Formats: sequence, C-alpha cells, structure tokens
Amino acid sequence: MKAVIAAALALLALPAAAACPEPAEVARLAGAILDRRAPPPPVQGMDLADAACARDRLVALLAQPWGDRVGWKVGLTTPAAQARFGVPHPLAGAIFHGTLRAPSGAEIPANYGIAPAIESDLLVRVRDEGVNEAGADHVALLRHLDQVIPFLELPDLVHGPATAWSGPLLLSINVGARLGVVGDPIAVQATPDFAAALGTMQVTLNEGGREVSRAPGTALLGHPLAALSWLVADLRAQGRRLRAGEYVSLGGFSPPLPVRAGQDYVATYTGLVAGPVSVSVRIR
Repeated sequence: MKAVIAAALALLALPAAAACPEPAEVARLAGAILDRRAPPPPVQGMDLADAACARDRLVALLAQPWGDRVGWKVGLTTPAAQARFGVPHPLAGAIFHGTLRAPSGAEIPANYGIAPAIESDLLVRVRDEGVNEAGADHVALLRHLDQVIPFLELPDLVHGPATAWSGPLLLSINVGARLGVVGDPIAVQATPDFAAALGTMQVTLNEGGREVSRAPGTALLGHPLAALSWLVADLRAQGRRLRAGEYVSLGGFSPPLPVRAGQDYVATYTGLVAGPVSVSVRIR
C-alpha cells in the first residue's frame, strides 16, 4: 500500500500535461501577431493534437481581419525542415484571402510580421472535389486541379529564430502563414509530361540579383504533388476535405530566409513550361 501511495504522489508531482491552450491564451497570441509585437511565451509540452486545436482557435481569430480561409499551406516538406522541427512528416496551416492578395511585383513592408521571412513556393488551385479521392497518382491529381501558380510565401515565424522550435509549436502558430505574392497562373495539363515537369523543374530564389537558393521540384517530398496527396490524407483524418476553388501552398523550395528592406526577391521556375516563369516582390 505504501508503494502505491508513493507512486501516486510521484505522479501528482509531475508537471501537468499540456492540452489545447485556453481561448484567452490564443487570443493573446493573436493580438500580438496582429499588432506585430513580441508574442507571449510559447506554450510548453503540447503534442500535435493540442497544437492542431491551438491552430484552429488561432485561425478563427485571424480570419476576421485577414479574410476567410481560402485554402491550406503544407509546411516541413523537406527532410532538413522536418529534422529541424523534430517531426517525420509535414504540417498543415490555413491560408487566408489576405495571403493571396498581392500580385507579382508588389511592394511589401519589411515589418509585416514579428519575424518575417520569405521562401520560394508553388500554389495549385483545386478544380473539383474529386481531388480528395485521387490518391497519390500524379496525373489523377492533376485532373482535379486547374491552375499551378508561382508563389513567394511571406510567412511570419512569430517566435523568432532563437526559439527552441518543435513541430507542435510551429503547428500552433498556423505554420507561420501570413502573406504571399502571386504570379501568373499556368493552366494545368493532366498529362504524364506535365507531371514529370513539375518534378524536374528548377526553382531559384534571387535576392537583389544574387541567387540564394536553387532546388528541383523533387525537393518537396520527392514531387510537389506528393505534398497535395499528403494534405488530402491529413485533412481526411480530421474529417475535412478540399473544396473546389481552394488553393494549396505546396511547400518551400528554399528555406525561410529573413527579409531585408530595400531588396527585390525573384523566384524563377525553369522547365515547367516552354520558358522560365517568375514571381517577384520588393521589400521596402
């Protein structure tokens, strides 16, 4: 009996397990993000289920000033990114109407977020809900998409580079979704050749005319459409589906780089269509 009591007392002495942060805690974080001021300390000990709950509460608050959710972003789509955050798979966050508002060539203030960054990315637009049953076959997925769009994502990493990052912490801030700059859409061709081009294309990111990143399409989980297939499965596990007209940000071909005022950034996609296509932004 004494041993049982001792074990029970030991359990009581352990720190309480984290759970979904309280609405008031999430509201304080949302306020800091909206005001671009130092956030409250990160919640410690969350698992991915807790963090998904925190994300959904945060998204509900951010959608009021930033516009309704218009799709999803897939983060941690490279082995290096997954290793950094300690999870063996991607994570998904919501993107908003305001995320996709700026066209290529736009000027964005350098202080748009607490810890602003930039990365070369790629959007697809969903043609119809058949994408949810298309599985992992690339051509089958393409049949349910109508646009591929060059995209510079401008995330806000909120807690900054000095933070002890984890997968749950990243998920709890909605994978850092904030702004983006959208290039001209490319019509999808549901063919093996177009699917192959998505994998073999080269994506470069230039800062002030200097190349700072280069990666093939295969950098995203072996193929960009693998990120879409992963997202469909992740949403299904939550009882959700992709809808016609929604956008998916497939992931970063470059690591998130801190933005610098006065610099022009250009992402160029070579090999996807007949000539190179690009998307650009000026950070002021």
